[in-house]
Amino acid sequence: MNQEPANADRRHVPARELGWSKSLARRLAQANISANAISLAGVGAAALAAAALAATRATEGIGQHALWIAAGLLVGSRLLCNMLDGMVAVEWGKASPVGALYNEIPDRVADLLILTGAGFSAGGNELLGYAAALAAVFTAYVRVAARSVGAPSDFGGPMAKPMRMAIVIVCCAYLGFTPDGWHPHFGAAGYGLMASALAIIALGSVVTCVLRVRRAAQYLNANA
Repeated sequence: MNQEPANADRRHVPARELGWSKSLARRLAQANISANAISLAGVGAAALAAAALAATRATEGIGQHALWIAAGLLVGSRLLCNMLDGMVAVEWGKASPVGALYNEIPDRVADLLILTGAGFSAGGNELLGYAAALAAVFTAYVRVAARSVGAPSDFGGPMAKPMRMAIVIVCCAYLGFTPDGWHPHFGAAGYGLMASALAIIALGSVVTCVLRVRRAAQYLNANA
């Protein structure tokens, strides 16, 4: 999440400039809701999303469709919290001495929860869920490690957090709003759309790690 000092590198989020997001951040700040509390709310949304995703495997019909839709909305809520915590911390001066911890740790927990939950969803795959979750966390580790040795924060993709969550949201929306007959299944194990999405996220995250390391090395060599 983006609770960094105003002069630090921050992920570019175009939605920060929209009127509704500025208004919501202002209301939260005026209500004395801390950026750290918003960060924790994002983890809560991620935990609920993971529970909804996992529950799709044990349900059918309209109940399953409702769970897919709920999961997608909760993942979106997690992203909203990711944006608002930074806006409240930076734009409204609500950053705290421990903001750096809330900046990173809850975000990693949220990634682990959502992607692991997706692995246990209907049409998901547990191993792919674990792989996607670990690879996603490692992209953040590479970014923080590179910054610790003097390279700028690199939020580049192709599989940065917004893209990972967008893939999950799109899958949830498709599975929630389309008939069951439109949902693909692969192999004897019946892996579905979510398993494919997790494979893409895992592979894309590995590529992202490699590219971030390479860009950091190029920067450090150029500025040695």
